This record gives sequence, structure tokens and C-alpha cells, in this order.
Amino acid sequence: MPSWWIYYGDGVRRTGWTPPVAPPWRQFDGQRPVPDEEATDAAADSAARGEEPAVDSCVRHREESPGSTDIVTTYRAEPQEARMVNAALHLRRPLLVTGKPGTGKSSLARGIAHELDLGRVLRWSVTSRTTLLDGLYAYDAIGRLQDEKHKRKRPDDIGRYVRLGPLGTALLPSDRPRVLLIDELDKGDVDLPNDLLSVLEEGEFPIPELQRYPQCDVRVMTDDGRREPVRHGTVRCAEFPVVVLTSNGEREFPPAFVRRCVRLDIAPPSRKKLERIVEAHLGPEVLRASAGRLEEFADDLEKGRKLLATDQLLNTLQMESATEHTDDPEWPAVLAALLRPLNDTA
Repeated sequence: MPSWWIYYGDGVRRTGWTPPVAPPWRQFDGQRPVPDEEATDAAADSAARGEEPAVDSCVRHREESPGSTDIVTTYRAEPQEARMVNAALHLRRPLLVTGKPGTGKSSLARGIAHELDLGRVLRWSVTSRTTLLDGLYAYDAIGRLQDEKHKRKRPDDIGRYVRLGPLGTALLPSDRPRVLLIDELDKGDVDLPNDLLSVLEEGEFPIPELQRYPQCDVRVMTDDGRREPVRHGTVRCAEFPVVVLTSNGEREFPPAFVRRCVRLDIAPPSRKKLERIVEAHLGPEVLRASAGRLEEFADDLEKGRKLLATDQLLNTLQMESATEHTDDPEWPAVLAALLRPLNDTA
């Protein structure tokens, strides 16, 4: 592998890697707030009430892992894909991944998190109604008023009513970057990419509800269920997160947004890549037994005759290898349904 690579795309987990020096224009100075006397007293009060004390995000982050799921441990990246991932890691830029459905765009984010040991992937799935605020944070003003009315919580604990979204959580200062998957960005409103520009460029965002609050450090809820401190009402990263934005190519993005990303176009998998995928998921015996079907599937992809996804092939081979179907006269219809082209709406 080239010496400048950090991510190899081979699925081997590496824990001893060191982040490269960031470009001067992509260095951020976010720091975790140092616990003050008030925070120490609050932790003592929590312990006295039998509550679980807050866990340092850096420690907790290292303890988390994506797990040994097939999606993570079997993902393999092509060399040209790994090159662009490494370019994004060095430049601290979002990776804009385009390709047809089923080519492994989302799996790439999980593969990066697994191989670089960066914990669970934070996922933000975009819809036509998604706004920037959905990814940053939510403030439950009604819940706070109700709790104050019934005296169920301390009225000054505003952090219980602020929950960071996936993007907001990814920007919390940490010793290692988190992996953030912003999935199917092209499904969002046309203004969403432009709205993202400032946050992705500055690596920070304000929470006005906390900026008006007199306390310096406020512990808020995160997207993955922790409580983490925010200082002076502003979340600012220390290491820019590994941001993977996926698009099915349904529309183009503004040039101002695209120029701030590293672009990666994932082509449909070749015959050799399909073989590696099948062997990794189902084993060498299934690979040998499925040579004919795999060749036909690869040929359809190469010539563009059908819009197919890789998991359709895996589902079909799984059914053929793991089920007893010789007594079912309608079995060919089951396989035909599993391999039905994605653009066949008839």
C-alpha cells in the first residue's frame, strides 16, 4: 500500500494509526471542557442518588465499536475508492460518494469506522422534509415547561432538554474523529447542501438556548445516548469528523458545496469484486457453486441491461445454498422475484 494511506479497505481493524497533520485551513481548536467545582459537585450528587456518573466521551468512544456484523467485517474497498477515502482523511474534507443503489455507498462508512476503530457510525438519513437543524440538535421546550410545572426536574438543568443530532454529536470535541454518514443527500431539499456549507466549513455551530443560559458548561444528550458538556453554548470539533455523504445521483449539487468535498463515484462491482463479496459473506463453497449465476449477474451489470443491487445476488445465493427447495415447483419464481430489476415497476 502507498505510504500515505491510513485506510486500506481490506477490513483489517487497526488501532495504532496516527491522524495526519491537518492543512492549516482545516485545523480546529475545540476542546473538552475541564470539569469545574460545580460539575464535580453534580457528579457527587448523582453518585449519592445512585445514578450512573457521566462517562468521559473519549473513553466511552474508544470502548464503542461497530460490532462484528457482516456489513462491516466483509466490506472491501477497491483501490481507487481507498485512495479517495485517504484523500478526504488527509484534507479533513467530507467524502461525497455517488453511485447507483446497492453499490455499497453506505457500507463504505461502516467499513471506515470498523477498520480505523472509530466506534459506531452516526447516521443521518435525509428525506424531502429534512432541515439542517434536524442534524444539529433539538430543544424540548414543552417538556421543560411541563417538568417545571410539576417540579419533576430541577428547573436549571436545561441540558436534559437539548439533544444533539448525528451531525451535532459528530462535532463534539474528541481525541479521535467520529464517522458520520449523511445518507441520500440528494433526497433532501435543494437548499440543504448550501445550509450545510457553514457548519462543515467552520466545524462548529451555536445552540442559542444554551448561549442565553448563565452556566458555562451544560451537559446535553447526544445522538448515541450519552450526556456530554457544551461550553458557552457552542459545539466545536477538535478533529473534523469523517463525513461520508451519499447520493444516488438523482440531482446535482451546487458548485460551492461540491468544491468543499472530495468526490468518489462508485461504479457497479466488477466480476472479481462480486467474487470477493460472495466469498466474504457466504464462503468459498457457495462461491464455487454459484459460478454460473454470478457470471450472468456480472454480465447484466457490466452491460447495463438491468438495474440490480449486490444484496439481491447475496439474497439469491443465500436462499439457494441454505434452503431445501427441490420439492417446490415454483422455486424459479422465487429466484426471479429476488433478482427482479430495481427499475422494473410493472
